[in-house]
Amino acid sequence: MDLHTVEVVDIATSRDDVWPLGPHDAVLAGGTWLFSEPQTQLRRLVDITGLDWQPWVIGRDELEIAATCTIEQVAALSDELPTLCPQWRAAPLLRQCCEALLMSFKIWHTATVGGNVCLSFPAGAIISLLSALDGTVTVWRADGSQYRVAITDFVTGDSTNVLSAGDLLRSVHLPAHALRAQTQMRKLAPSELGRSGIVVIGRRDTIADGGRFWLSITAATVRPYVFVFETAPTDHQIEVEHDRIPDHEWTRDAHGDPDWRRGVTLQLARDVCAALR
Repeated sequence: MDLHTVEVVDIATSRDDVWPLGPHDAVLAGGTWLFSEPQTQLRRLVDITGLDWQPWVIGRDELEIAATCTIEQVAALSDELPTLCPQWRAAPLLRQCCEALLMSFKIWHTATVGGNVCLSFPAGAIISLLSALDGTVTVWRADGSQYRVAITDFVTGDSTNVLSAGDLLRSVHLPAHALRAQTQMRKLAPSELGRSGIVVIGRRDTIADGGRFWLSITAATVRPYVFVFETAPTDHQIEVEHDRIPDHEWTRDAHGDPDWRRGVTLQLARDVCAALR
């Protein structure tokens, strides 16, 4: 869709080029959502792809993925990481999460990590990935400072998050201890080609990393829920944690009613934990 009200497109080539950002400005990366519907309030776009960030960087203790990295590039890491970091057993989960959100190959090629996270939709593929693997995000502020926050604190509700006016998401981070873990994922959509209405991911850390169990629930809820168990949880322990999710936090949309999501999520949670015992 053409954005007929936009008068200027500025290409940022350094951090200083991004700001100031006013009420009629928007940051452009992939633009798959931005150009999908009218944005009549906009007069200016700031294209951050000119910053030339590396799509991803393997550090000593983490995998850093740039906000401008595409969903396609994230999915491809599932094939590349086993060679680069064979100890990272969670590598298949990257593609699994990307596939949990229905997209055409054209969208995969263009949509970015930053857009997926900042939109903060319940079915955000990268949000599911970050929630399961202790993910954090780095945010740049207009005053030159930055902060880092867990994805479970970043997303506050359906399409809401902690970003303030002028903030820019720089990157997301997956710690090595979580990438070394064994994972299981279950998803469910009300139609064969529909986006996932429920995504449940279980994670079992290595003994060296503490051996704890992690249970992530996304898509079914308006924000991510992650529960931690010191050892393999029993069905009763899973039910207790599941009951902690407030009624109003279950997603209600065309892809499933809250009661359906609540009931099926519990069964999927039992399944992933059983598979990891």
